[in-house]
Amino acid sequence: MTSPLTAEGLIAHYRLEPIPREGGLFRRTWAGPERPDGRPAGSAIVALLTARPGDFSALHRLPVDEVWHFYLGDPLELLLLAPDGGSRTAVLGPDVPAGQHVQFTVPAGTWMGGRVAAGGAWSFFGCTMAPGFTYGDYEHGDAADLTARYPDRAARIVELCRP
Repeated sequence: MTSPLTAEGLIAHYRLEPIPREGGLFRRTWAGPERPDGRPAGSAIVALLTARPGDFSALHRLPVDEVWHFYLGDPLELLLLAPDGGSRTAVLGPDVPAGQHVQFTVPAGTWMGGRVAAGGAWSFFGCTMAPGFTYGDYEHGDAADLTARYPDRAARIVELCRP
């Protein structure tokens, strides 16, 4: 008989480590061959967020599309702030008929930040990019700048920003 799946079990199994600045825990599981510009052709990670205070994916943006994959646990809410000023929330989770996504692409240049949906305990998911992620790609969100640009989402923006 196998033991029940827990956040702690996933952390140990995948040897997850803190994601710098953004928050959550992750492990890079794949990086493609290096391109002439020094970037990997593609990259993939597995990641975990919990409902613990302060555990969220801080608002950030990337210069290429990022595909999010839901694997296990509770739904994950992604706040998306588009370059054109639009915004929406996408929910990754297993309930596809209810509008949740098992796979969701965040377009390049979109501010994104996420947390475990209310009432949940943890979400285990993955992200894939091509070309692959480099730390130089990561642009950290500033609460004052983002609330000025997206005032209708100010409360959520403040919840999903870190200094």
